[in-house]
Amino acid sequence: MLRVGLTGGIASGKSTVANLFAELGANTIDTDMVAREMVAPGMPGLAMVVSTFGAHIISESGELDRQALRTIVFSDSEQRRKLEAILHPLIRAQALEQLKQLKQSKEPYALVIVPLLLETDFEALVDRIAVVDCSRETQMRRLLARDDISVAEAEAILDAQVTREARLARADDVIDNEGNLESTRNRVEALHTVYALGQAGYRKQ
Repeated sequence: MLRVGLTGGIASGKSTVANLFAELGANTIDTDMVAREMVAPGMPGLAMVVSTFGAHIISESGELDRQALRTIVFSDSEQRRKLEAILHPLIRAQALEQLKQLKQSKEPYALVIVPLLLETDFEALVDRIAVVDCSRETQMRRLLARDDISVAEAEAILDAQVTREARLARADDVIDNEGNLESTRNRVEALHTVYALGQAGYRKQ
């Protein structure tokens, strides 16, 4: 089974691209969703995060206050590394388990969606890297429209990730998401057709 890592900067459109692949029947593993499961109320991951960052990151409903945590970790690289040290092993283990299940089902390929694929050791989990690409200006515009954050907070989040140039340098495939949805859809359809070859010759050398 070919394992394709889908990544890209924040607000580049990874979710849109992942949904397009899913519409074509691709099996997807979304590590953002896995991360949410790891810090759901009652989960050990949440207890570990609270132990490290304090009870003030828990909302009145008992759930993780993601905005409060994001403010902490994106303003201090040391705090961000602490969070990653807690969550990444949990996410990696769950992603590996899901990949194992998909492999047993004889699927030709699986799409593993990892926002920080190139900033972490998750790259070792995949055979090929597909990067969703757009300009930093577009990222900024989309991020400010999507999230209730300041320009300074948005800049800090973008600066915490690898540069666009670094992502493109390590990409096996690039999905341009700067333009309209139809052009993005066409690129996804083309890659889906090729990825469906699975082990028949489309592995990274």
